Amino acid sequence: MALTTLDPKTALVVIDLQNGLRALSGAPYSLDDVIERNVRLADAFRARELPVVLVRVSFSPDGSDVVPGRTEEPGHSQTLPAGWDEIVPELAGHAGDITVTKRNWSAFYGTDLDLHLRRRGVTQIVLTGVATSIGVESTARAAHEHGYHLTLATDAMTDLDADAHRHSTAKIFPRIGESGTTDDVLGLLATTHA
Repeated sequence: MALTTLDPKTALVVIDLQNGLRALSGAPYSLDDVIERNVRLADAFRARELPVVLVRVSFSPDGSDVVPGRTEEPGHSQTLPAGWDEIVPELAGHAGDITVTKRNWSAFYGTDLDLHLRRRGVTQIVLTGVATSIGVESTARAAHEHGYHLTLATDAMTDLDADAHRHSTAKIFPRIGESGTTDDVLGLLATTHA
């Protein structure tokens, strides 16, 4: 589906582009390419004084706030290096940006993301980040459930598995929003927020 519009109050929400995930090999896009596309989007949003929300995942040092529950695939049991949860430097350091820390897959669950957006009158979200089928998809589903219009910049996100990325972008995202490329979003932004 082609992108149709961006609301007057649209926010860019970037999921988990942080130091500790930088070493992961992304599929189908490299993390470096995804970071570069997110920088372009963030710069365009900032230039138009539209909100940029940088979401990071972090846990307390003792791990007491890690999501509990039995799973077939074990979670991280290793000690994480200092700074692993800091936003990548290419995106960090802009005073007007909003930083949200999450403890789960979705950026909405247990955070103040919805409050930040509603207080600013945001009605639409452009969503990007990693991993497409985990943090991005969980946040997209929650954004839809919260009543936000949703645009997904599918080349500004990546996964650990190209098939998982394709499943999210082809099967899930068309049911909850509109998808396009970074250039599609930037083009629409240029025409609707000149």
